[in-house]
Formats: sequence, C-alpha cells, structure tokens
Amino acid sequence: MELSGDGRSSNPAGSSGASEDDELLDAYSQAVIAAVEKVSPSVVNIESRFAHREARAGREARGSGSGFIFTPDGLIMTNSHVIHGASRIEVTLADGRRAQADLIGDDPETDLAVIRIAAPNLVPAALGESRKVRVGQLAIAIGNPYGFQYTVTAGVVSALGRSLRSRSGRLMDDIIQTDAALNPGNSGGPLVNSRGEVIGVNTAMILPAQGICFATAIDTAKFVASRLIRDGRVRRSYIGIAGQNVTLPRRLVRHYNLSTESGVLIVSFEKDSPAQRAGLVEGDCIIGFDGQVVSGIDDLHKLLTDERVGRRVPVTVLRRGERLTFDIVPAES
Repeated sequence: MELSGDGRSSNPAGSSGASEDDELLDAYSQAVIAAVEKVSPSVVNIESRFAHREARAGREARGSGSGFIFTPDGLIMTNSHVIHGASRIEVTLADGRRAQADLIGDDPETDLAVIRIAAPNLVPAALGESRKVRVGQLAIAIGNPYGFQYTVTAGVVSALGRSLRSRSGRLMDDIIQTDAALNPGNSGGPLVNSRGEVIGVNTAMILPAQGICFATAIDTAKFVASRLIRDGRVRRSYIGIAGQNVTLPRRLVRHYNLSTESGVLIVSFEKDSPAQRAGLVEGDCIIGFDGQVVSGIDDLHKLLTDERVGRRVPVTVLRRGERLTFDIVPAES
C-alpha cells in the first residue's frame, strides 16, 4: 500500500474493482431498463366481469389480470382463466386509455386466450422464439399484481421443458420456469428477454414457494393464438372414454415384449362414443394409439390432436391377457 503526500492511502486496485462493479451493475440495470421501456407500451391491465358468479351486495364478480398487445390492430394475448366466462372485458393501456375488448377465443387446455380492442396508435410487442431461450438467461416479467399496475420483476430462466397441469386437468408441456417473481394479477403478462422480446406468457406460481414461477413458451402461444384467431378455438380430437393409469402385469410386458409397463384402463364411455363404436369395452387397457406408445392418460391426450379428427387410426389394447388392435375414428372434442 502506498501513502499519498497528505498521509492518506491510495488504492488504485480497489478503485478499479469498485469501478468494475459499478459498470457491471450498470450493464445489468441498463439491460432491464431497455427491455422494459421497449415492451411496457404493449402491456395492458385486464378487468373481467362475471355476471353468472355470485358477488356480495348483488354486484358482478370481478377478476383482473394482465396481457400484451401482439398485433397493430389490437389483438391481445392473455390467460384463459383471466377472461373465461366473462360477460364484459375491459382493457387499460399503458397510456391510461380504456377500451372494451371482444373475445376472439380462449383455450383452457393451455390456459391461453386472445382478445381484441379497437384503438389507434397501438404498440405491439416483439415476439421471440422458444428454441433460442437458454437456462440462466435474464427473464423480466411485467404485469399488474394485486392491482399495482406495470410492476416489473427480474430474474433468470430457471428451467425449460417443464410440464404443468392446466385447470382443465390436461398436461401443458414446454413450460418455462423462472424465478422472476409473479403474483396474482401477473397472469397473462409477458415474460421477456434482455432484447425486450416476449419469450413466454406468465401463467402460474407455486404458493407458498418463493422463486418458482411458470410461463407458457412463446412458440406454444403463437400456435394457439393462430388457431384461436382462425377458428375461435383449438380443435382437438377425442374418443369418449374415462380412464385411469394402471401398471401392467409383468408377465404381459414380458410376453408381448412391450416398451411400456403401464397403460390407460377404460373405466367408462360417453354415450355412442368413437371408442365404443370401434369395439372397445370397459376393462380394456390402451397401450398404443396410431403407432405410438401410450403409457398413461397424458400420452393419450398428446396424441388426440386436430389432425386425427375424422381419420381412422389403430388403437392397441390388452383385453383379458390378449393384445388386440381396433380401428377408431376420433371425433372433434
């Protein structure tokens, strides 16, 4: 350590370290600030009214959430649970303007919805690509938790490819996990990267855990939005059974050299369902569908896509120890 002429110590190395810390902090701050400034004009607050739900003093029940504009003509992405069943949807823009929104379509199976407002000078958010998202990268959430409008939280992408159960019971895939804090009211808001591109739609948090929050990947959101805009819904096929996951007897797995040790046991049918018409009966255990292995109900759900509506496909079952194959024509759900 050297002494200056007035007896004070000089520490160039320490000053340099402090300066580097300041620069590093500034770089992080500037990245967050730039991303927020880019996407904030696109973020909206959504208030929904539900005439059919009970509320105190005879007033309509209300709910709130977030969303973001993704086209210049006023299309807004949000969560299905924010607007599902609403009798009135009102949107507040970042500049304070308010507008009534029309429902384009919602999909409870993926908890996504598209609504539209008619207003001039709208700023759409830039959409990123899920395949470019990496664990550890900066993740910024913008929304309206508990009515505190345009709240920003930041963290990192904690994990990719998570699965999450939707409110309808269907398994949602390609979910982004993040530690950017989410709270009720953040639902439907954007999760963005350092370039201000939307990489996910904030959808859920685990309470009372801290730092475990989830967003639907933007590629999934793009696909669902395109179907909602085109059809007002996402078409899926169904075969009309109620089933449960079961473990297969080891002797059957070995005897038939099966690549799965579990399947879907048919418990009951919907009346005149495609499965019943195909010849399936209660007690059958589904182990294959259209050439794909079925080890559980989630596997079957993934295979019941819109491409299979009205198309004859083989379904493989175990019935009293015998492996059988039937042709089934899934209907639209």
